[in-house]
Amino acid sequence: MKNTLRNTLVALIAFSSSAYASGNGSAGEGSLLLSLFIGFFALIVVFQLVPAVILFVGMVKGLTSKDSKKVETSN
Repeated sequence: MKNTLRNTLVALIAFSSSAYASGNGSAGEGSLLLSLFIGFFALIVVFQLVPAVILFVGMVKGLTSKDSKKVETSN
C-alpha cells in the first residue's frame, strides 16, 4: 500500500510540473512596455537603413555612370 501511494504521488508530481510552469495561460498577449521596446528597436533599424539605401543608390549610380574622369598621377 505504501509503495502504491508513494508511486502515485511521485507520478502526480512529475506529470504536473509542466502545469506549474504554464503560468496564467495568457500566451500571446504582450504588454504595452514590450510593444514599445520592440518598436524602439524597429525604429533604430529603420533609421540605419535609410542612409544605407542612400549610399547604395549613390554607389550604383557611380558605377553605372558613363561620365567618368581619368585620374593621372605624376611621379
